[in-house]
Amino acid sequence: MATSASQTLRTTPFLKTPSLSLSSRQSLSSAFSVALRPSRRFSKPLVVIVKASGSLDAKPTVLVAEKLGEAGLKLLKEFANVDCSYNLSPEELCTKISLCDAIIVRSGTKVSREVFESSAGRLKVVGRAGVGIDNVDLAAATEHGCLVVNAPTANTVAAAEHGIALLAAMARNVAQADASVKAGKWQRNKYVGVSLVGKTLAVMGFGKVGSEVARRAKGLGMHVISHDPYAPADRARAIGVELVSFDQAITTADFISLHMPLTPTTSKILNDDTFAKMKKGVRIVNVARGGVIDEDALVRALDAGIVAQAALDVFTKEPPPADNKLVLHENVTATPHLGASTMEAQEGVAIEIAEAVVGALRGELAATAVNAPMVPAEVLSELKPYVVLAEKLGRLAVQLVAGGSGVKTVKVTYASARAPDDLDTRLLRAMITKGIIEPISSVFVNLVNADFTAKQRVDVSLEGSILLCRQVDQPGMIGTVGSILGEENVNVSFMSVGRIAPRKQAVMAIGVDDQPSKQALKKIGEVSAIEEFVFLKL
Repeated sequence: MATSASQTLRTTPFLKTPSLSLSSRQSLSSAFSVALRPSRRFSKPLVVIVKASGSLDAKPTVLVAEKLGEAGLKLLKEFANVDCSYNLSPEELCTKISLCDAIIVRSGTKVSREVFESSAGRLKVVGRAGVGIDNVDLAAATEHGCLVVNAPTANTVAAAEHGIALLAAMARNVAQADASVKAGKWQRNKYVGVSLVGKTLAVMGFGKVGSEVARRAKGLGMHVISHDPYAPADRARAIGVELVSFDQAITTADFISLHMPLTPTTSKILNDDTFAKMKKGVRIVNVARGGVIDEDALVRALDAGIVAQAALDVFTKEPPPADNKLVLHENVTATPHLGASTMEAQEGVAIEIAEAVVGALRGELAATAVNAPMVPAEVLSELKPYVVLAEKLGRLAVQLVAGGSGVKTVKVTYASARAPDDLDTRLLRAMITKGIIEPISSVFVNLVNADFTAKQRVDVSLEGSILLCRQVDQPGMIGTVGSILGEENVNVSFMSVGRIAPRKQAVMAIGVDDQPSKQALKKIGEVSAIEEFVFLKL
């Protein structure tokens, strides 16, 4: 049985000049084209990204700010002008970015809000050659309509293998024993290790890398548990892993392996309090992000014997200072962020991020977008015929003011043979949002920033109800309409005006918490400078 979901937009039109419409403020021809081609390389959830028509007549410029494999550079050069400029200072990056359509970075370059502001709207794609995106200001990227893509699959195995390598090396004191032998010593009794078989490993973060570490640890005879509030239990059970609470994971584990992103929630998630709850003699591996561990607290835990050993590939500051107490600690094995450093992974990451960036610049589907609506490929094929239609319906809801009794209701219904939980309409919602916002805003809107623009940037909110007036721009208009609403005890949530030029045609948008009475709406319609208006109940 087909399932459906619907949303209703009710409109009450009041016309003073039937021949005119809200669309007369600006041309409503679409500024976007949409390409719906699947990725050649990866069978992943897909996302539509739009491009401005005519914007790619000339070759785009891609700034490669950190080392990238030759295979990836070759792909980029076939499509774009490639500028390889490494070790740029923040000031140099901000200066150069206004000439670039895309930038590719690894973990060492910060793509900050200042970078997006300095791009003056030209920067369309940020490619992160790797998994983590904590060095990219996602909020600023989204606000500026810039797509952020990463390369999450190519280095998964390499990172997992490095995690297992550190786990085994730590358990058997490989690094310390190696240094001892090279110093001319033979200390067999000092470097007695511990076995992995039968020990409990807590994998903190059951994503791509975490799950691969779990598979390999199971093969070593370890009992594996995991904490990840977003991981499906059936996927964990499929490889023999039990999902547990955070406290259960850290209090029962003999080994803890970290595989979580660095977010405000996970920052310093291992600290004095959490170390105090752990088994005495626990061993910790981190190939995720240095900031998830309070490094000073870890030193204290190592000195107290709570943590027997730690094996770390990442640090809060990279490279760490020469006198870093954690790095110099006898019971710490340290490597210089080598998680993805295999020949195979480096080539794979370069190709993956190059394909993602080129595809996004072409307006194709980006399989690895991290700040845009994403839908599975099979659902996308069902939605494809309705993508453009959804945008047009959004435009229609805002600008269509007909003669006579007018349009009373615009109802958008989603229907599918899929189960209710599988009715994914986020892409269509984004297109409708785009259609609603663009006719009444001068802000450039695309699928990346549609929701953010609606909530933060433009003057029109998609919540509550909206009164839109097309009027002559003149003093006192806000006060006049505001007074009418105030007399009716109608609370105003926002009020703003967009105009072509001073004392020319303008559109005033007023958000209200309550529906004005017909008498109030009539008074607004009688204001001489208001040529046409419509009340939208969302």
